[in-house]
Amino acid sequence: MSDQTRTIMTEHQPLSIPEVFGLKPYAQTLQQARMVFKGDPNVPPSRFDTTSLGIMTPRLSIGTWMGIKMGGRTIPLLSLFNHNQTPIREGWSTRVTQVRDFRGRYLTYDSHNGTDFVIPPGTITTAATSGRLVSIRQEFNRGGLKLYMDHGQGLMTTYNHLGRALINIGDVVEEGEPIALTGYSGIDGLTGFPWLAPHVHWNAILGGVLVDPFGLDGQESLWRQRNDPKPYMGQELEPYSATTFPQERIEAMLNDLQDAQRREELVRSVPPWRLPFELIIEATVYPTRFATHDAGQILFETPPERRPRLSLPFRAEDFDGVGFADDMGFRTAAKPQ
Repeated sequence: MSDQTRTIMTEHQPLSIPEVFGLKPYAQTLQQARMVFKGDPNVPPSRFDTTSLGIMTPRLSIGTWMGIKMGGRTIPLLSLFNHNQTPIREGWSTRVTQVRDFRGRYLTYDSHNGTDFVIPPGTITTAATSGRLVSIRQEFNRGGLKLYMDHGQGLMTTYNHLGRALINIGDVVEEGEPIALTGYSGIDGLTGFPWLAPHVHWNAILGGVLVDPFGLDGQESLWRQRNDPKPYMGQELEPYSATTFPQERIEAMLNDLQDAQRREELVRSVPPWRLPFELIIEATVYPTRFATHDAGQILFETPPERRPRLSLPFRAEDFDGVGFADDMGFRTAAKPQ
């Protein structure tokens, strides 16, 4: 059986409940769930309060769980990148105390560092631009099943809360190719069911640092269509050329990782070509394990260029574009007190 045939069969096989919520392996899931509430020596526990309830959108979530595209061919964006984040060393916060999205509004929460696409589980998600799959992580405490793509020239993207990967680590894919089926894997999907809308939490990482793909006023957008992401429509492909890193900078970032046990584990278990990508991932998921703020930038002598490169990571046959949940009437994004 060819890889292409295997991928097509996997695309059409329904997701199981453990896949949707990312429950396996069960022992690891329980251990990671405890970290949310207790933390570990280098990761503070997460923070919640009544303002966290704002991300619960039953009018949007229940229909989406039932497989309905609540915005039709328009994907609702539930939460955007927060440009006024609380200090991460105080713990991951789902509270709404100081927030500002790229529009100058409040469709986000304290520690939110990505874009949330509300999508029925089992939807195909695609490569936002040509790239190579450099990592697959299953972390119940922080995003569930996650795929990490390198797109060259210092740009990475991440796909979180997935149900099933359709490609393997090391695979190179072109823009618009299927890479995974969506779910709502992770602790928030399970504990918030059915009031939290299933979504793909999607990140852009440029120069080793999490960034907003939407551009502020006067800032370049990473989307090909200025702040209006559209699916790949057959335009000329940008060829993939892997991001490379000087060995001395890899060593410097390893030395910045304060968790000696985790450092040894990465060096022992990760092939050399993947190690710098795993270090960037580690620094974006668990930044308090590093001495330097935004430690991923250590790998880059100069910051990579910010320019339009990305398409909407979903198929043109399924969706036309995106809308904002507050504008669509699915969520009230109140100004923090």
